[in-house]
Amino acid sequence: MTPHQIAPPDEAAPPWGASLPGRPLGGLTVLVVEDSRFASEAVRLLCLRSGARLRRADSLRTAARHLQVYRPAVAIVDMGLPDGNGAGLIARLAGQAPRLPVILGMSGDPGAEAAARAAGADGFLGKPVESLAQFQQAILSALPQGMPPGGLRCLDPGTVRPDDSALRGDLSHIAAMLAGAPDGGAIDHVARFAAGLARAARDAPLEQAATALAQDHAAGLPPAAPLTRLGWLVRDRLAGAA
Repeated sequence: MTPHQIAPPDEAAPPWGASLPGRPLGGLTVLVVEDSRFASEAVRLLCLRSGARLRRADSLRTAARHLQVYRPAVAIVDMGLPDGNGAGLIARLAGQAPRLPVILGMSGDPGAEAAARAAGADGFLGKPVESLAQFQQAILSALPQGMPPGGLRCLDPGTVRPDDSALRGDLSHIAAMLAGAPDGGAIDHVARFAAGLARAARDAPLEQAATALAQDHAAGLPPAAPLTRLGWLVRDRLAGAA
């Protein structure tokens, strides 16, 4: 199934099946709403290693289409999406009846946790999302009583690392946004996206450049210099990857 393919109607209410040892999330379906390929791939690997099924959406619009067709057990929502703030989606999901069993916010900005929880999230995943035990525990600890998968809950101490092709895809996306001469809200989005990717990839210089762009833009300073530096770093990373 492709990342945005709609699940068939018979998956609208996934069974709470027994989990296998080492697969403590067996029987759960996870919807991740995330526009970064790198972060989305990390969640895919975490779900694969944990026994959960994954559905992906890269925007609020795509998430809405998914949620019209099936009801996941877990929704993981990035706080910064190309067509809006993830906090709004979290608030809508938290206010629905029946409520989704688990709603988690996700961001590379630790300061976004308060906004996610205020919107109704049960927990928060900070990027980089790479620890299996942390991922599994965030979901298991939020599951309502009486609804956990059965079987052993042996948390995996390992980590995951997405393939470099996902990182290159995100870098190419940033390069394309910069080539479009972003302004206003587009600058906010590219800075947030680049900073989140940099944190997930543990790239301190790229994170510093993205943060400087966001700070200068918020202060009303001309964005030309920080945009140029960010673009240079992105091109350098792409050249190195090639």
